[in-house]
Amino acid sequence: MTNEKLNIQQFLDADEKKDLLRILTAGSVDDGKSTLIGRLLYDSKLLYEDHLDALERDSKRVGHAGDDIDYALLLDGLKAEREQGITIDVAYRYFATNKRKFIIADTPGHEQYTRNMVTGASTANLAILLVDARKGVIAQTKRHTFIVSLLGIKHVVVAINKMDLVDFNEDVYNRIVEEYKTFSTGLNIPDIRFIPLSALKGDNVVDKSERMPWYTGKTVLDYLETVHVHSDRNFQDFRFPVQVVNRPDINFRGFAGTVASGVVRKGDKIMVMPSGKTSEVERIIGSNGEQDYAFPPQAITLTLKDEIDISRGEMIVHPDNTPRKERHFEANLVWMDESKMDLHTSFYIKHGTRVTKARIDKIIYRVNINTLEKNECEAFGLNEIGRAVITTAQPLFFDPYARNHQNGAFVLIDPITHFTCAVGMIIDKRDIDSLPSRITDMDRKKIHKGESLVKKTEREERYAQKGATLWITGLHGSGKNNLAYQLEKQLFDMGKTVVLLDGSTIRSGLSRELDHSPADRAEHLRRVAHIARILNDQGIITICSFISPLEDIRNQVGEIIGKERFHVIYMDADVEKGRKARPELYELAEQGKIEDLPGIDGVFEIPAKPDIVCQPEEDGENRKKVVEYLEEKEVI
Repeated sequence: MTNEKLNIQQFLDADEKKDLLRILTAGSVDDGKSTLIGRLLYDSKLLYEDHLDALERDSKRVGHAGDDIDYALLLDGLKAEREQGITIDVAYRYFATNKRKFIIADTPGHEQYTRNMVTGASTANLAILLVDARKGVIAQTKRHTFIVSLLGIKHVVVAINKMDLVDFNEDVYNRIVEEYKTFSTGLNIPDIRFIPLSALKGDNVVDKSERMPWYTGKTVLDYLETVHVHSDRNFQDFRFPVQVVNRPDINFRGFAGTVASGVVRKGDKIMVMPSGKTSEVERIIGSNGEQDYAFPPQAITLTLKDEIDISRGEMIVHPDNTPRKERHFEANLVWMDESKMDLHTSFYIKHGTRVTKARIDKIIYRVNINTLEKNECEAFGLNEIGRAVITTAQPLFFDPYARNHQNGAFVLIDPITHFTCAVGMIIDKRDIDSLPSRITDMDRKKIHKGESLVKKTEREERYAQKGATLWITGLHGSGKNNLAYQLEKQLFDMGKTVVLLDGSTIRSGLSRELDHSPADRAEHLRRVAHIARILNDQGIITICSFISPLEDIRNQVGEIIGKERFHVIYMDADVEKGRKARPELYELAEQGKIEDLPGIDGVFEIPAKPDIVCQPEEDGENRKKVVEYLEEKEVI
């Protein structure tokens, strides 16, 4: 190998071994985030000539820096961003110096883009928070500082920018430092550095500023190249969520994923959660082949000495160091959905590679980010942050976020839109005895009276319908049951919650001892009315198919159920139509073998004011008529 090739190889090897620092930049609108990053790239001589030429042209055409080069254009790539001179989406830039590699996430400053800032911060080791020297610490500064603290970022650079616009005044700098320290004292950020700079002019970005001799600290690049972040990652607790079971042929079975935390070595004893089965690591296969050990965030495939049934979503750990296995826990939530939180919704929760259903049991508090006050609330809106109690359908294998970021974070997903509703950081498990029961003294009084704790409006919202009874009446053979069963199927297919009650079913059980005499028929219908009322109280649509021949009895049924929920459907068929449909029944009645058959030797009173009149031969039209009626009455 020639010396030239050797030097190139040595350079590539050294470059590959350089560690990576992930940086978040945040601040209010026009604080200079994009300008700072652009200046950092420019002064570090990390831009190609064609980029420089394009930057100079764009600065004259669409720039916002006057006669100076607008370094923000290197980051603000969207058309809307360039037109407005602001950052809307998260922009990522990769660069490297002789000492380190960097990935910078430039996040939006507007409050409505807080969720974008959270996205950019989720993987960051360090945050640069920009403060306009003219404005000092403002609400957005506090908001971003709180989020940085919430996400467990341990290193923060408070870049006091635009010092050129305050004549590089040391007193202005000191005032902002004291103001920020006062606010951040109660937050968990162990390493905070303050750097006065002018991103536009280049002071203290890469080179020391001669115009601020009173500042003796490091420049931005000096600090980024030397800050120690290796100890921030958890190397004690081995957590390996299985993402893929790799089975290319019958001779190989491996489990692929990314090491979330901890270190694993060949020969290590391991345990699989939730099964609890144990084995030993046989091989560790990385991107460059086999290796003796692996650590975060390496993507690897493990093979085991024993044949163990392991699936995606399960977790491989060391037997003497296992995560919590719980269904109930407290967590900090950042709400990211434009729709307000609905506590009655069942979400999907994604934790590592594991996905299951979850519900939010209780909102403990919401944080006022400007004052850090904790306020009671019923639900979170867009960009709001607070603490909640969550229960999952299946156990999660987690560590508290403060100890293990990778295994303590999760997202909540809307089951219908599949939109990410919230990101969460697990605080710790919640004991069953301390779970919120939501039972107050007022609730206990209701229970004593036999009143439901679920509100009528809550049921209506859950089922997307109102409780109602469709009472179908008519002679034998008029088509009552035909309409009832077809209507039940149609409403069910529409996603409605519906129950069907018909005469033969009720008489075979609940009214078994009753005959068809007028007194027993009245008792039979009274029982049906009470069942329908109970179902309606639960928000359920009830379809009742009964002859109910007397108007007075039908009115009594309506009184029991409630007139506003009682809807009469009359099947308009006379005795002749009924006889054609049920000839054997009418023949028995005419022979005197059946007594009190309405229309023969029993009375049938046509409803005086039915809500709907249907013809037995018009099946499709009848169903359409009923559905349109229910929509008009806002039952569905």
